[in-house]
Amino acid sequence: MSERPDPQTAATQFDFRGKVLGLAPHGGGHINDTFLVTCEAPGAPARFILQHINRHVFHDPVAVMQNIERVTAHLAAQQAGKPDGDRRALHLVPARDGRNWFVDAQGETWRAYRLIENARTYETATSPDQAFQAARAFGRFQQQLADLPPPRLNETIPDFHHTPKRFAALEQAIAADAAGRTTLAKPEIEFARSRQAMTGNLLNAGLPERITHNDTKFNNVLLDDKTGEAVCVIDLDTVMPGLALYDFGDMVRTTTSPAKEDEKDLSQVSMQFPMFEALVRGYIESAGAFLTPAERKLLAFSGKLITFEIGIRFLTDYLSGDTYFKVHREGHNLDRCRTQFKLVESIEQQEAAMNWLVESVG
Repeated sequence: MSERPDPQTAATQFDFRGKVLGLAPHGGGHINDTFLVTCEAPGAPARFILQHINRHVFHDPVAVMQNIERVTAHLAAQQAGKPDGDRRALHLVPARDGRNWFVDAQGETWRAYRLIENARTYETATSPDQAFQAARAFGRFQQQLADLPPPRLNETIPDFHHTPKRFAALEQAIAADAAGRTTLAKPEIEFARSRQAMTGNLLNAGLPERITHNDTKFNNVLLDDKTGEAVCVIDLDTVMPGLALYDFGDMVRTTTSPAKEDEKDLSQVSMQFPMFEALVRGYIESAGAFLTPAERKLLAFSGKLITFEIGIRFLTDYLSGDTYFKVHREGHNLDRCRTQFKLVESIEQQEAAMNWLVESVG
């Protein structure tokens, strides 16, 4: 049996420029293990983020880190000299061997960032202003990476948002029934199959390839503690070539409903139109200059499709025995699936009004 990744040892391999005083688990991500590192420094302790990259999800951690190196350097260069510029992009901490990551004796890959102080993430948006800030930040993120020089970024998870392939994986999981759970998820399976026809709509629309974040959950943007302004986009593991609407769609999925992603009380799940309007206005303010008419036309639809896609991913993982997403209770992935599907229904009920809004925003 392999040893568990050891953050204490990994922390000694980064150039934190001070003795490590403390290390504790940090955040609640589904995939990677994250730790807050406190180090000795003149004046006040300095703090950093240490992360272990889950190689069962990211099979080529070096490719992930090569992308992150290029993206963070490009964003930091754009912010250099601007007010508060050092907080507007993530900054990698070099390892002692000169690389921006460290591979331990078990072959596990680690990285470290400077902590962005006086800013935090929130699991759910509680106001249209928060939604506006997040959408503007993610749109600006796409806009700032539009001129990233070649070569093309690595695809860290090939076909990550390829919805037809995600649906095919669901059908394979249903057929295999590896965990003996298909009878427990019959309504969800029927819901998914009834909407299979829409899975290829974005891929078949002739949209241009962009550099996209691909995981634009509301909790992947830091908001300033005092002003509430979006400071920095975080969690860059899935930054790679994609469609701009993958990012906007995931913002709709994670920002417009007041419910948590794994909410059991489905009456709490709904697409709140004022939140959607804030997303549209924030995103178009920062990204509108480069969006094509076809991209604009599909903004509302992208929210429905990406929500549906994540729902079928949760369902697939549930049927397969919970092998991808971290779970904390029995049926956790099925609860997550049900929440996504309920949000899809809410979007469908308001889709005409959503499309009208997109057309009306300049």
